[in-house]
Amino acid sequence: MTTTSIGELISARMTTTPDFPEPGILFRDLTAVMAHGPSLSAVTDALLEAIPNDVDAVVGVEARGFLFASAAALRRGIGVFPIRKAGKLPGAVLAETYDLEYGTATIELQPDALAPGSRVYVLDDVLATGGTMAAAIRLLERAGYIVTGLGVAIELTALDGRAAVPGYPVNALLPID
Repeated sequence: MTTTSIGELISARMTTTPDFPEPGILFRDLTAVMAHGPSLSAVTDALLEAIPNDVDAVVGVEARGFLFASAAALRRGIGVFPIRKAGKLPGAVLAETYDLEYGTATIELQPDALAPGSRVYVLDDVLATGGTMAAAIRLLERAGYIVTGLGVAIELTALDGRAAVPGYPVNALLPID
């Protein structure tokens, strides 16, 4: 499937909610894309095209990144590794606080779940300001993992999220101005 047809598929099912979760934010919701089996399958396949064959695990960023990462990991026959919101993981964790479009947040990971030097690929639903992705990269590298690239279903290009993750290849299936 081409990028154009994947973009059209995502656009056809994606909804946009103004002023959520804060006034002035235009929330792009991919629930209907993920809830439709053929669409989820097509998006997963398109995301997999950019994932190197030598990746040990696909990282999913909470919460919607979990869905794409799980689907991609299953298709590839490799592990899935979650990055969670603060306070959701037991045991020793590494944490990173970062800025969002509308505030701050903290994410965490369990540093001993993968072997040091594991090669990982990060998936999420949206790349906006890049704060979440940059924080995820910092966490993964602090844990001793090698980030091979980043994939998202949609990228809000006007927010210039790629500037927050220089040097990492980004596969965005649907860029939106």
